[in-house]
Amino acid sequence: MSYINMGGSLQQNVAAKTNLVFTNKQFKHYKGLSMVLLGAVLWGVSGTAAQVLFQRYGIHSGWLVTVRMSIAGLLILAGISMKSGLISIFTIWKVKRDALKLVLFGIIGLLGVQFSYFESIKYGNAATGTILQYMGPVFITIYAALRRKHLPHISQVISVFFALFGAFLLVTDGNWQRISISPLAVFWGILSAITLAFYTIYPGGLLQKYSAAMISGWGMLIGGIGMGFFHPIWRFSGNNSLSTWILVSFIVIFGTLIAFSVYIASLKYISASEASVLSCGEPLSATIIAVLFLHVQMGWASFAGGLCILITVTIMARNGSIEN
Repeated sequence: MSYINMGGSLQQNVAAKTNLVFTNKQFKHYKGLSMVLLGAVLWGVSGTAAQVLFQRYGIHSGWLVTVRMSIAGLLILAGISMKSGLISIFTIWKVKRDALKLVLFGIIGLLGVQFSYFESIKYGNAATGTILQYMGPVFITIYAALRRKHLPHISQVISVFFALFGAFLLVTDGNWQRISISPLAVFWGILSAITLAFYTIYPGGLLQKYSAAMISGWGMLIGGIGMGFFHPIWRFSGNNSLSTWILVSFIVIFGTLIAFSVYIASLKYISASEASVLSCGEPLSATIIAVLFLHVQMGWASFAGGLCILITVTIMARNGSIEN
């Protein structure tokens, strides 16, 4: 009897430890999911904040890009140097080829996607600008097919056409004889999707050698400096009020630094595919806030179009169709 009792006690201990392991894994998984959602919502809210700055307070999108990228880049690099030492952040500059790729990534990738995204918001609104940007995976699929010189899988072709149909509904609100939003908003929105695809694909080699935080930190700083030649930080124009600076601070700190940090940190606990799916919270939050608080008018067809794009991105991410 004593042997049986000891065995039962041992089994109970093993079961308890197993449950504890699964509980910890589940906790970390839910923690990662929560972090991605937080980052996505902050990105979406910052897009709406940018719309207010452009359309109500007369802030120039180029100036906001300079401020956002420069300050966020400096803060990210400062965080890395505090953790790993000042010298560590300059290692990427020792290899000329890597340094050149970093500069191209900062100018074409990060600056390109930031500026085109804000321009789309300026001429349209945060909801449509963010949703159009989320067509980026469509261009990634097209690029992958061209690079490998073979047609994409039938499911990918259907996804692409589904996304394009969604974009049609979004920009026409279901009426093919007119465009419901500014053509410039559509142009900049699609350009932001193309630069988002470049931003996703191009730094693949760099990410194998350096941390994502270092690449993004330098990329933001380089992009901010590049835009600074055209729109310096000190050349401010618009409504110089407390509300303006509160919104600018929110975009820099919460919509850029914190949103980026929690998104990157979440990849320790969940897969990149899961993160891609949940990042769809960004256009959803931008749309909800724009409609509820900024009174942006979106018809049923526009909502359906946006939903088509989000469903497409979700399916492509879950099926592993978003390839570098």
